[in-house]
Amino acid sequence: MFLAGSAATAAASGYAALMAGQLVAGVACGFGLVVAPVYIAEIAPPSSRGFLASIPEIAGNSGILLSYIADFALAGLPMSLNWRLMIGIGAVPPLFLAAAALLAMPETPRWLVLHGHHDDARQVLVRTTGGDAALAERRLQEIVSSVKESATKQQLSAAAAAAAAGGASTGVWRDILVRPTPAVRRVLFAILGLQFFQQASGVAAMVLYAPRVFNHVGVTSERAVLGATVLLGATKTASIVVPLFLADRLGRRPMLLSSAGGMAVSLLVLGFSLRVSSSSGSGSEWWAAATSVAAAAAFMATFSLGFGPVIWMYGSEILPLRLRAQGTGIGTAANRVMSAAVGMSFISLYEAAGMAGTFYLFAACSAAAWVFVYACLPETKGRSLEEMEALFDAAHPSSPPPAS
Repeated sequence: MFLAGSAATAAASGYAALMAGQLVAGVACGFGLVVAPVYIAEIAPPSSRGFLASIPEIAGNSGILLSYIADFALAGLPMSLNWRLMIGIGAVPPLFLAAAALLAMPETPRWLVLHGHHDDARQVLVRTTGGDAALAERRLQEIVSSVKESATKQQLSAAAAAAAAGGASTGVWRDILVRPTPAVRRVLFAILGLQFFQQASGVAAMVLYAPRVFNHVGVTSERAVLGATVLLGATKTASIVVPLFLADRLGRRPMLLSSAGGMAVSLLVLGFSLRVSSSSGSGSEWWAAATSVAAAAAFMATFSLGFGPVIWMYGSEILPLRLRAQGTGIGTAANRVMSAAVGMSFISLYEAAGMAGTFYLFAACSAAAWVFVYACLPETKGRSLEEMEALFDAAHPSSPPPAS
């Protein structure tokens, strides 16, 4: 679908065909946002799951940066050709993805067990545990036990729902939306809360409207605005590498708490510099502009330390096996809807509340995100996926140390 969307858009002969190609590419993006974290969470060993689950976010930011470079390189070509090449070049990476899926990517052991392919699951586990057959067998038995327990819960839930509805049954979606267990309800609350707060912090507004923000503090030179915007992109891309190495050492909660706190402080400083710039004379504009750019860069950096990549790994690893794909899809949809709402309302919001007031609001949302993480999210570092449902059955988010 990535290949078809890029190729169709590049070959479009009119507006309708252009939008149809973009629609296909957008659906492909949705698949990628759901499938990649689920696949990595299910196939990665617990000891390195945080490291591996950070890769999609890093790859996404790197891809955006590469697209900027490609656009810049192709901009000098004739107008009838340059935009088609800019979009059409996006059909090349899916070829490598298809080759990797065919030649190097096994199905996840949990999916194989769920569909009765125990021997295939054992072979995959041996590969992903470095050839340790004993460890692979122990992981396999954990997965088999989890699948059996999950199936029993699902049968009991289905029987209760069918009795209440006169024999009707709606399967997985019923277990998520209609009659979720207390543990599933807490898991969904955690996922939707993280996705909401990620976008409520205003990251979409910063990405889309950074030039307007910098213009507001007196940065009017096109070259200076471009340089400041590139600084934000480079900071975001560089900082997102940090969780790759720390997620499995520090844990998910410390990284999310540090990220939310840093975002709140950065946005407060940004709002203050915007307020000073709008109420003072031209003599203070230079330091207000410098402070605004530094605060915006700090916001991007602290966002990338936790709320950028960690929420995706956290959401994909806490969902029960039988609900993982659908639950991840719900979280992704909530994230995209909230991102669109922030991006579409930003101009109206700052015209009504002022630019400084808008970023004060984003700072308040980031502070609320800190409270949410502290009060509602247990630590998942070092735990197997089979332990997660029991973890969320606990009454308090402060979890005991993971099993050795």
